[in-house]
Amino acid sequence: MLLAACASAQTQPITAQQIIDRIQKEVGVPWNSQTVDTFKAGDPNTPVTGVAVTMMATLDVLQRAAAAGKNLVITHEPTFYSHQDGIADLEKQNDPVLAAKEAFIREHHLVVWRFHDHWHMRQPDGIQLGMTKALGWEQFQSAENPHLFTLPQTTLGDLAATLKRKLDISVMRVVGDRNMTVTKIALIPGAAGPQPQIKALERGDVEVLIIGEVPEWETVEYVDDANAARQHKALIMLTHIPLSRRAWKNVHGG
Repeated sequence: MLLAACASAQTQPITAQQIIDRIQKEVGVPWNSQTVDTFKAGDPNTPVTGVAVTMMATLDVLQRAAAAGKNLVITHEPTFYSHQDGIADLEKQNDPVLAAKEAFIREHHLVVWRFHDHWHMRQPDGIQLGMTKALGWEQFQSAENPHLFTLPQTTLGDLAATLKRKLDISVMRVVGDRNMTVTKIALIPGAAGPQPQIKALERGDVEVLIIGEVPEWETVEYVDDANAARQHKALIMLTHIPLSRRAWKNVHGG
């Protein structure tokens, strides 16, 4: 809605920089100078013919955006294979995958901008909000802590099946007894890391933690040990991108 309004208000073609300026103004949190939310490729002064919003600006996504006439790509995750989008080492190695991606961006006059830090900083967190909507869990969400939910009683196995269906995920990891009854859920999308994940599991009002991903030897091992110690804990790992993609879609509608 914001981008459409911006475009209609302009008598001259709006540039990528002008769109990003308005996003920065409207996001609802102060803009930090130290952030990964920057232009990753292309000329910010390029007139915009259309906007594509994606979880990750893969080459396939860029190809489809170009084919649809959309030359500004707003991505949540990195474009060039690391959190900081550092490409110096790959360029030194004359990496063919990087070269192919950069060539496509250049040849089709694409502009890529990342929207990550500030999307998470806003209240409510954009990804958390999208996940709650995607699951239809608004009525079960804690008023004090948006990561906590109290669901009608179900089993871990049935909860996993519901998540798989609602989020259209083909593969997930479940750690715990599939037959255990659960009602108390913590949802921390993405890859927050083991400290906040384990801290959530330590709570007496959390039986199941739902996350995007974590290394095998961290939160996965913690929950495995909790089960061996006969504690009432479980983990559902949905993977990072399918989980967050559905959250992004439910906020942006695309």
